[in-house]
Amino acid sequence: MTEPIFDHDRLDVYRLSIGYVAAAFDVSKSLSGLHRHARDQWLRAAQSIPLNIAEGNGKRSLKDRARFFDIARGSAFECAAIQYVLVATDGFEDVASRELKRLLKRIVSMLTRMALKFDGVREPSVDYELGNDYEHEHRDAEHEHERKPEPSRAPKDGLRDYTNGKSIVRPR
Repeated sequence: MTEPIFDHDRLDVYRLSIGYVAAAFDVSKSLSGLHRHARDQWLRAAQSIPLNIAEGNGKRSLKDRARFFDIARGSAFECAAIQYVLVATDGFEDVASRELKRLLKRIVSMLTRMALKFDGVREPSVDYELGNDYEHEHRDAEHEHERKPEPSRAPKDGLRDYTNGKSIVRPR
């Protein structure tokens, strides 16, 4: 009897991400002590890539599908950042990290194209008239004269433009 094949099993990006997870687990066996927190975060982020690809590929809504591919893409970026941290703290060899980053770069590129392909929801471009809302600006200005600052709250060095004792608003 043959093993069942799901739709995500046919995706190259899914297979590549499974390979990345396997490599991350292999490297993480040597991480301990101070590096254990980065190791745990790295393994969670690495696993998140294929898990979100599979879940996204199972969504019927194109918008949902794109969202899960974006999440997987974000997890790939997180993995790259964690690798930088591990290299900087001597937890991971730079040469080995570069190889895994090349794989991550390929995964990110594929996920970016997939997310853009399925993200069919776009706001149409609209030209908005930009201008000042003078009506509201005038209403605020009408009531400025009613506000009096409390003398005890005035700064000790004095207020510039505080000349008439009624307003601290500078003229425009």
